Amino acid sequence: MNYGAILKEIRTYDLITQEQIAKVLGISRKTYGLYEINFRILPLKHLNAFCNYFSISLDYFFGFTSNKNYKKSKDNIDYKLISIRLKEFRKENKMTQEELVEKLNFERSTFSKYENFQNKINTEFLYCFCKKYNISADYLLGKIDNPKYLK
Repeated sequence: MNYGAILKEIRTYDLITQEQIAKVLGISRKTYGLYEINFRILPLKHLNAFCNYFSISLDYFFGFTSNKNYKKSKDNIDYKLISIRLKEFRKENKMTQEELVEKLNFERSTFSKYENFQNKINTEFLYCFCKKYNISADYLLGKIDNPKYLK
């Protein structure tokens, strides 16, 4: 996914400068610029702030839905709920951690830390997981309770 191009498209559509959005995110303009040229992937906390600023859902940002936002969406990510929802998803689908990460091409230890609330989920994993299993990123992050699955 070309995160940088999407960041730039959304930012420039609203005529916001890199300096302005960097200030909103609490980072330098130079750091933000690296995200727009895909030198780095925007960390989830900054991506969430970006989406909140432009009143768009993460699902919309990722291209999972054409709906720009959800009613009753929360602004904050619930990191504890992510671990619960990851585990619930895996158990509902009768998968082991090994089976799940093999399909995603991620390390089991990384997923285990997400599922056991030892590490915060990263943007790349979130995108890959949600895209593969057609699950809402906003749901997984605890920003919404419905819809859980996307069409």
